[in-house]
Amino acid sequence: MSSRVLIRLAVAAVTTGSLVALGAMPASATPEPAADKPPRTTKGPCGYATTPDEPAARKVPLPPDPRRTPTRQISAVLKTNHGDIGLTLDPAKAPCTVQSFVHLIRHKFYDVTSCHRLTAYDRLKVLQCGDPSFTGEGGPGYRYKDELPTDLPPWPGDPTGARKTYARGVLAMANAGPNTNGSQFFLVYGDSGLQPNYTIFGTVDAAGLATLDRIAAGGIQPTPGGPTPPVDGKPVLPADITDARVVR
Repeated sequence: MSSRVLIRLAVAAVTTGSLVALGAMPASATPEPAADKPPRTTKGPCGYATTPDEPAARKVPLPPDPRRTPTRQISAVLKTNHGDIGLTLDPAKAPCTVQSFVHLIRHKFYDVTSCHRLTAYDRLKVLQCGDPSFTGEGGPGYRYKDELPTDLPPWPGDPTGARKTYARGVLAMANAGPNTNGSQFFLVYGDSGLQPNYTIFGTVDAAGLATLDRIAAGGIQPTPGGPTPPVDGKPVLPADITDARVVR
């Protein structure tokens, strides 16, 4: 996984419906050889595995991996400089993802971070967050398996049936390929057509969607040689998560 992946995102998002989190290594970190620190994996159904070649952007232990994961819905909130984003997490659909997300919240991994990516393609409208390094490369120093949706409606107008509808209000994990979930996630502010390669683990409440709309309305920072208006990049209005909390 490298920064070259990000260069292809503008094309991939249009042609294949791609939403990628880069490697977990912050730009300022120097990876240690994998041989020096072999990966550790939790013993349980989630199998959280360390990524020695991709150090954590912010130090955090591996999540607990009990034999039985919880199934009761959990409420959480991302407090941002534009308003609260309330979340309902659904362990029944994605128990390992929810467990990791709650673990990162409780270890303050998301506190004082900024959402690094906003998209405004016709079929990809998301705000991507969860990287303390604000580079698109930061992660928690571990990865875990996909828990992919199987019941999403087809994306209208796609004759192949490959794309599915990630509806407005969906909360899902970004990744860099199969079973590479870490800390980066995306919030869908407009219906998006993606291949069902991204774990959905919750939803955004009405107040949170209003917050996302305010951020999206501010637009995207232009990049040299990019389209006008910009459709993929850092939001013009900095989207800062000051505090993330589990409510119940």
